Amino acid sequence: MKNQTYRMTMLYDFYGELLTDRQKEFFDLYYNEDLSLAEIAENAGISRQGVRDVIVRAEGIMQEVEDKTGLIRRFEAMRSHLDAIQSAAAEIKTLNYRQYEDQRLTELAERIHEEAAALKE
Repeated sequence: MKNQTYRMTMLYDFYGELLTDRQKEFFDLYYNEDLSLAEIAENAGISRQGVRDVIVRAEGIMQEVEDKTGLIRRFEAMRSHLDAIQSAAAEIKTLNYRQYEDQRLTELAERIHEEAAALKE
């Protein structure tokens, strides 16, 4: 369940603006506010099946765009590479501190770390 919710919220973060206002509202209530289909249906004055149809349609739209663009897949891959870059910069800084004490190496390692962190945002 947690993986499905994470995936759906990632899709919404990337592609939510492609949805209609009603799709956005129901999707947000279901995944972010953790309301049940029945609760959303009661508040909206429609059937539970009607709410489910809107949410499933929204999921389908966003998944179709992700399948075509691959933005989330590339974003996740980039994040793991940035983590590796930050880890390597930290190791350089540690080795420099223990063996060389070169101020320029420390500055460069810090800059690499900062630039990778900026890209992650």
